[in-house]
Amino acid sequence: MHTIFRWTTALMLALGMAVTAHADDTATQIHKYAADHRMLVLGELHGTRETPLLVRQLVDDYSRDGTPVLLALELKRAENPTLRDYLASDGGAAARQQLHGRAFWTVPDDQHDGRRSRDMLALVESLRALKAQGRVIDVVGYDVNSSDGNNQTRDDRMAAELRRLYRRLPDGARMLVLTGNVHAMLQRPAGAPPEMQTQPMASLLRDLDIYSVRLGALRGQAWACADTCVARSLPEQVASGPRVDTHAGRQYDLWVWMPELSVGTLVDP
Repeated sequence: MHTIFRWTTALMLALGMAVTAHADDTATQIHKYAADHRMLVLGELHGTRETPLLVRQLVDDYSRDGTPVLLALELKRAENPTLRDYLASDGGAAARQQLHGRAFWTVPDDQHDGRRSRDMLALVESLRALKAQGRVIDVVGYDVNSSDGNNQTRDDRMAAELRRLYRRLPDGARMLVLTGNVHAMLQRPAGAPPEMQTQPMASLLRDLDIYSVRLGALRGQAWACADTCVARSLPEQVASGPRVDTHAGRQYDLWVWMPELSVGTLVDP
């Protein structure tokens, strides 16, 4: 009971507060440059508090005029039936427990890579509330792990799943994809280390109406994994406005920098 109460309290605080001015500013920048592109790929640093707020703002903005919006998260496809049920629910305690109690969300903190957090659960709840108001919103997971552990196989399969989802979009709909910043690259970086010697997921989708955005920050922390998963400090950056890149060899179409990132409230304290 106390665990549910603490989660509910955190959720209510997240929903009750206004979206920060920083998230709103960043969303405005992305709107300006992404323009009418139908597939918006957001390359994030996993496990932060600020990115789910930004994604919530973008979905709210894009869906406000009745435009259908599909949010694709880097969650396992096996979570999709539960996500679908939750979005159609009343958001009550039983529905929250069904979503929150899934094995995906209960990995110990030092073993998961930051895609699981109470902030992400609050994002899903906020979109459920918007959908209940009549917005045309859906949320799906697109992660398809490879049985052989091969990074390229995983990127290939995730790209194929996103392509399938994109082709099913209704006319005029938008698709927002939240993914790790390496998966969001339009090209493999030159001189990449062995673990990055793959064709990134987004690079396999360049024939679609795709726009790739690198979400950065001037300072702060994110959740990252090496031998173990911990909060890691980001190198401080000099304040900068958005950077548009149109070069044929670009890794992203747009770089934006939020003022600061902080580690989200992880699911398993």
